[in-house]
Formats: sequence, C-alpha cells, structure tokens
Amino acid sequence: VIRGRHAGPTAFVMAALHPSDTKEATEADFHAVAALAADPRVVAVGESGLDHYWDRSFDGKQEDFFRRHIRLAAHVDKPLILHNRQADADLLRVLREARGLLSNPEKLRGIFHCFGGPAETADAALELGFLLGIGGTLTYKNSGVVDSIRHVPLEKLVLETDAPFLAPVPHRGRRNEPAYVRHVAEHLAQARDLTVREVARATSATARRLFGLPDASPAA
Repeated sequence: VIRGRHAGPTAFVMAALHPSDTKEATEADFHAVAALAADPRVVAVGESGLDHYWDRSFDGKQEDFFRRHIRLAAHVDKPLILHNRQADADLLRVLREARGLLSNPEKLRGIFHCFGGPAETADAALELGFLLGIGGTLTYKNSGVVDSIRHVPLEKLVLETDAPFLAPVPHRGRRNEPAYVRHVAEHLAQARDLTVREVARATSATARRLFGLPDASPAA
C-alpha cells in the first residue's frame, strides 16, 4: 500500500499464486498467501484461476490451488480476481463446484480479469456474482470484446490496465501503463453512446464498492 500526500492510501494490493506459478508452488507458498490475504491492507485474493495456454502438464495442481484460493477468498470475505486463459469451461466448472461446497457462497464474488469473451462466459460470470474486467483488448479491432459485453450492464464492468501488457490502441504493441486506461474508457463510452465521464464514474464506483475503497482524494 502506498501512501501519498493526501490522507489514506493511494494504491492497494492483492495476493495470490498466479496459476502459471503453481507448477512449482508449495504448501508454504500458499500459507504465505493466506497470511497476506488476512491483512486489512490487502483488498483482494488474486489473480488466481486457470491457464491452459502455456503448459498443460500440471492442470490438476492448478485446479487444486484454484480451489484453495476460492475457499480463502470466501474465508477472508474479499473479492477473488480470476485469471482465465483458454480455460473457460474448466474455470466455470471449478467455480460452480467450489461454490456449492462453501458454507457462505454469498461471499464469493470478484472479477473475471482481462475478460475477452464469449458472451456465454459473460452470462455465466454474472450469474455467479462476478464482474467483468475490461482492458486494452476492448480497443482491438478483431477481439470481439465489444460484442461479448454488449448486453452487460455498465455497473457490472470495471476498467483494467493489465500493465505492462495488452496496451490499448493507439499504444498497442508497446509497454502498457495505467494512464492508458483512459483509452479503454473512451472506447467503451463510444460503444455505449455515453460520455467518458459517465463511464469513469460508473466503473470507478463499482470498483470502490467491490474492494471497499474510499472515495478518490481531491486533486491537489
């Protein structure tokens, strides 16, 4: 957590084992994450989930750690931030199975990070009580993200950067920066026939509610 000129923190953190890192992860590693997740300065558990793009040799171990993160997020009552790469069906299956085993399933909520479609996955995410995180891919001509979320209410979306990756147009292919999230907001505003201010206000309010964040500090 970083503290700036104004009272209160100006940046927040989350904690988890990324799915791609679970191949070498140990019990001690997860216990360290669990200890961090209990800290009030940590506002979410993530990113956790499934990645079927890079290496399929440890799918079972990924699922095991994913289930642990789901239980952890519910236990500490904090949002779960989901990584999903080419694993829609398995990720949704694990989420539904794990949710059914929780004594407090209403506490399971969070964000499908870097959402890229399809619309059916968006529907499933909303049904499970999750939001959709929209980043630079929204601005890519052939990504299909605009169509995948066309029916999703604005209050179910949050804006993301995924810096240093997935820089939006006109910076695509270069190092991404948080400042570039404005391009995502502009693209979403154009797609929804809204102003950038309306998109920023709605998505920021949703993020603050989910993470329990204070209102933005006044400008200096």
